[in-house]
Amino acid sequence: MRQFARQGLPWLSKDQVLHVYHTLCQTGWLTFNPDIPTHLQMKPTRTQSGVTVVTVLTKPYPCPGKCIFCPTDIRMPKSYLHDEPGAQRAERHQFDPYAQTAARIHALERIGHPAEKIELLILGGTWSSYRRDYQEWFVKRCLDAMNGTDSATLAEAQAQNATGKRRNVGLVIETRPDHIDAEELRWLRYLGVTKVQIGIQSMDDHILAINKRGHNVASVRRAMRLLRLAGFKIHAHWMPNLLGATPESDIADFARLWEDPAIRPDELKIYPCMLLENAELYAYWQRGEYRPYTEEEVLDVLVACKAQVPPYVRLNRIIRDIPTNNVVQGIKKANLRQVAQQRMKAQGLTCQCIRCREIRRQQVQREDLALRVFTYETDATTEHFLSFETAESRLAGFLRLSFPHPDQPHPLPELTGHAMIREVHIYGPALPLGEDSQGEAQHMGLGSELIAKAKEMARAAGYQRLAVISAIGTRQYYARHGFQMDGLYMTVDL
Repeated sequence: MRQFARQGLPWLSKDQVLHVYHTLCQTGWLTFNPDIPTHLQMKPTRTQSGVTVVTVLTKPYPCPGKCIFCPTDIRMPKSYLHDEPGAQRAERHQFDPYAQTAARIHALERIGHPAEKIELLILGGTWSSYRRDYQEWFVKRCLDAMNGTDSATLAEAQAQNATGKRRNVGLVIETRPDHIDAEELRWLRYLGVTKVQIGIQSMDDHILAINKRGHNVASVRRAMRLLRLAGFKIHAHWMPNLLGATPESDIADFARLWEDPAIRPDELKIYPCMLLENAELYAYWQRGEYRPYTEEEVLDVLVACKAQVPPYVRLNRIIRDIPTNNVVQGIKKANLRQVAQQRMKAQGLTCQCIRCREIRRQQVQREDLALRVFTYETDATTEHFLSFETAESRLAGFLRLSFPHPDQPHPLPELTGHAMIREVHIYGPALPLGEDSQGEAQHMGLGSELIAKAKEMARAAGYQRLAVISAIGTRQYYARHGFQMDGLYMTVDL
């Protein structure tokens, strides 16, 4: 490409070359070579965790919450601003789920990323507060975009996606703790949801109350217990620097996420509170009742928090992706994670979270990996985190195996007495369906080994059946391991 430009000919970008290459392959002029798109791939981090994330936003809609830190933009769903990258894409497509999904898939494929294993991330206010007919239509149209068809019903879209080229391997929504009950769990499974993002924000009832959060810590404990028993992956949000908090109280509050057996989420986002002019908190600041932390204070909190994270947790994000021109005062750095990691290294500290330990694009052989089991208790289950790791603790894949306590009433009675696989995830670059591994962790058989070990452990613990919370697009994968559809889940006899 550089030599082409040096000859005085037009410069060709990578996405232009990829577009021409795919066109020539589709028309039969060239034989497809998967190494070429990989070599030309832009923004490789987009798919280095094993899946292709497609983010869409729901339409603007009233939120049941009254949180004082949450911005209001009438053009956007509650808590989102029109100039956030994802929000801009949604507004450009008038919040249409099909258009958003199709455009994002096309954009990722143009820059060399496979879009065959799609984790669909539905953002935009409190999902559970939207009308259910809208929720069902929204999910159906996202699946239609993956399938490239117009289906009559959600069930039809799901059936097509289960065997389609672009499969939904995870469906994520975000909601509030006080919206979770047994009936909501059934509804989420009907839609195909596998992971729930849930706003904890604080483990202090006083902080929750003065920030008008609208729920207490007891509501969080109850929601986490119900979600875990139903097999969902739990992705919590936590916010330092809320009204009434101090750096010292925040560090202690973060510790309670892991000390309290009822909490202990699988994934976490740390969102330092950002002072925005269109949030009620702005008036508190004007009256001198609120002070944003300095950059040093925020970094001190983040370093102390990252050092506490257990090895079974993925710390997905630090700081909201809000353009800094919206921030009135306080932290404006977008690379807080990187700065915090540099500071930890200087202090001799390490973060054990999954994201920091992922194998990413590192080539690995099966003999380099050891199977490890980390066991911890929650208020309702015994959790086993099975992982394949290198000698340096680099993570190639894991499985979350849950044993419900026998004295724990189950929100979904049909799952009583079942052990539960809540997640299987193999890291490394996302590979197209059916493609063999060339040293990448994916398609090396690690998932099969993890499932076999989970069956062995469940059988040894006295369970006669094992359930899995399968995404629509992973049903065939689990069927190959003996699982069958059984209502809202897949199960196998042990």
